[in-house]
Amino acid sequence: MKKKIQHIILIVLLGTISISAHASYILIPMDMSQKNHLKAYGVAYFAVSNSIDISWLLNYRGGSFMSPYNPSIENECVVRDVSYQVIADIQADVIRQEIASVDANMNEIKLTKAPKIAVYSPKSKLPWDDAVTLVLTYAEIPYDVIYDEEVITGMLPKYDWLHLHHEDFTGQYGKFWANYRNAAWYIEDVNTQEAMAAKLGFKKVSQMKLAVAKGIRDFVAGGGYLFAMCSGPDSFDVALAADGVDICDAMFDGDPIEPNAQDKLNYENCFAFTDFKIVQNPYAYEISDIDIDPSVHMSNKKNDYFTLFEYSAKWDPVPTMLCQNHQNVISGFMGQTTAFRRSRLKPHVLIMGETNLFDEARYIHGEFGKGTWTFYAGHDPEDYQHFVNDEPTDLNLFPNSAGYRLILNNVLFPAAKKEKQKT
Repeated sequence: MKKKIQHIILIVLLGTISISAHASYILIPMDMSQKNHLKAYGVAYFAVSNSIDISWLLNYRGGSFMSPYNPSIENECVVRDVSYQVIADIQADVIRQEIASVDANMNEIKLTKAPKIAVYSPKSKLPWDDAVTLVLTYAEIPYDVIYDEEVITGMLPKYDWLHLHHEDFTGQYGKFWANYRNAAWYIEDVNTQEAMAAKLGFKKVSQMKLAVAKGIRDFVAGGGYLFAMCSGPDSFDVALAADGVDICDAMFDGDPIEPNAQDKLNYENCFAFTDFKIVQNPYAYEISDIDIDPSVHMSNKKNDYFTLFEYSAKWDPVPTMLCQNHQNVISGFMGQTTAFRRSRLKPHVLIMGETNLFDEARYIHGEFGKGTWTFYAGHDPEDYQHFVNDEPTDLNLFPNSAGYRLILNNVLFPAAKKEKQKT
């Protein structure tokens, strides 16, 4: 009887060893079977941060991740409640063969370096949240908060990826003056910005913001990755176009707008936009006509969505990475900048998400110097019309948000192994 028990134990052990030997990969699916898409990016970032081999399987089950079996990766999946499968070598080989097929619009991209992330955001508390900081925190991806002083004093080269918080680089404080000039938070923001401008040697906040925009421009030219949402993209380009031109009225900087300011704009300075008209009315909650009139969307919430483009994973891996998702139709959402007017885009701009109904772009990408930029319209992918003083979105309620996945695609994009694209 004793020998029989020992024999059974031996068979069980051999079976366990055999399974362990063959079940040597972890697959993190990113299709509809995934319980928490957003935290899955955090697991992938964890792997890269700890020098664990991991691949991004473009267009395979929604842009899945695969790694040689590692107990720490499995533990992170369990702790973060991320769906995963332990698969054998032969199964991983079959997946790679499927991806490598010339008929399959798929690709395997190695993730090799954890990007150092910075979020350009004010240190003082403002009455609105920021989608990127919300999702970075939720996905447990580390980041540093920097602002004007850090940019001016040359700290940007320490980072690989930069996000521009909901910001106004023109020095007009987001055009909130008309409705909030007597609000305590607005007064505090103006005082804080003016004090920082003086500290850094600028006479006006608009001059400081222009210097910051130029610093960010140089960061991208040197190989940095830039991501911005809402008013960040258009105010950034407007500020660059207005280099040397005073486009701020007296309530913003103490003197009126320069005569013929519109005619003096230099669109050559811009990353993405051209031929736009600045909004000179201080009572209007707009910086320029790059943004589509929001009233167009307010009565069309049920029909407000945009469609992601499909790219060749083997020939165009960058836009393919940036568009990875478990669905290609994304619910629209508003912001100070809700959508980019197509007629204001430069010819070289790559449109990755569009709304045909209103002839607008929501998600665009391009190169500048050695770096890249991606602009995403709207404020919060899971809050259709976000107002000042609204509570931050609780991402525990939206772990499978397709709109938020686009943000995290951009966060993980710099980790991809640099491979020369085919032409």
